[in-house]
Amino acid sequence: MNPKWLQWARQIQSIAQAGATYSKDPYDLERFAQLRVLAAEMFSSFSDADQGAMEAILAAETGYLTPKVDVRAVVFRQDKLLFVRETQDGRWSLPGGWADVGDTPGEGAAREVLEETGYVVRPTKLLAVLDKSRHHAVPSMWYTYKLFIRCELVGGSPHTSTETDAVAFYGRDEIPPLSEDRVTPQQVARMFAHLDNPDLPTEFD
Repeated sequence: MNPKWLQWARQIQSIAQAGATYSKDPYDLERFAQLRVLAAEMFSSFSDADQGAMEAILAAETGYLTPKVDVRAVVFRQDKLLFVRETQDGRWSLPGGWADVGDTPGEGAAREVLEETGYVVRPTKLLAVLDKSRHHAVPSMWYTYKLFIRCELVGGSPHTSTETDAVAFYGRDEIPPLSEDRVTPQQVARMFAHLDNPDLPTEFD
């Protein structure tokens, strides 16, 4: 579970963002801006982030605050799962990232696989919809839903990208060091459980 300070900072940012979206009174708008600065100060105080950079990130978010969506593709070749190594931390993850406006979840998963690995896939099943805060030990400033989508490998050839510097398939007993902000060992184990039993229902929180 995420620490209390993170829950408070998210709630303050949510109130500030909704207030800035719907309020017309200039004095209220000033107060909501002050709340946003307070949220940025909390985020930066408990992390390595620069407060000015955090304020800019939060100020760029407009409209009613809703969870962000992270889409992860689950691609098996025989009994091995497709992973990419992230240039950001040198650890491994399932291909994926933030969902883009205009993409369906399946299209987003297929696009991420193509961009990060060079493989062409076809989405076939939604395996899990998880609340990131309930499954990840690494705190995140964004409240995030994670979608795990099974994809069938149909073509392409491996290559890397600006975000990934290696592409490989690994079996369940040879999983490399994971980028646990993106995917956890428990989540990888659940993906293999779906491989073993394709009739398992979609998992959700």
